[in-house]
Amino acid sequence: MAGKKVLIVYAHQEPRSLNGSLKDVAVAELSQQGCAVTVSDLYAMNFEPRATGRDITGTLSNPGFFNYSVETHEAYKKRSLSSDIVEEQKKLQEADLVIFQFPLYWFSVPAVLKGWMDRVLCQGFAFDFPGSYDDGLLKGKLAILSLTTAGTASMYSKTGVNGDFRYFLWPLQRYQQIPSSENCSTISCKIISLERVWMASLRCLGTSQSSTQGLSLLLPCF
Repeated sequence: MAGKKVLIVYAHQEPRSLNGSLKDVAVAELSQQGCAVTVSDLYAMNFEPRATGRDITGTLSNPGFFNYSVETHEAYKKRSLSSDIVEEQKKLQEADLVIFQFPLYWFSVPAVLKGWMDRVLCQGFAFDFPGSYDDGLLKGKLAILSLTTAGTASMYSKTGVNGDFRYFLWPLQRYQQIPSSENCSTISCKIISLERVWMASLRCLGTSQSSTQGLSLLLPCF
């Protein structure tokens, strides 16, 4: 991984949380491996999650009827997207690896991270028609979902009270091009030792694995 660029899109309010610790350890581990690591701390940045007309700085293609997808596509082509979107797109374009670090909120990503995806991954930049799924415009990059659940692993199994997490995360993974499942452990371990990150994070929190009710999950996507 030496010489590679890594972007961590981090969505948690508390720096001393398990998510914050996992983010900090990932930064330290990857930096030690020679990676250039950038963090987009969405809460600290006060990132705007709402997709509105303010995301277009130029003239709308159809002022009489606002269609966000159409207008941002046209704005991307005309280079008239708002500066915060452009900045995040630049980080993403330069990254070889993207890590999404977040807690599971109602079986999905927190609103601020959903807003980041809605606004940053616009048509023309992340996908097009044709140019989606297997032929997406970010094809060739590696991304990882690293998340906590505040529940035990058994709660997110096929017979658990919350259901199998692989099912409700599937749209997120599928849209962002997850490699085949048999490659997951190989890809992840080449990047970072998962056990090392987990245990180091627990040490930072001053707790033990047995006393932690949280599931940290790393899944390759894109």
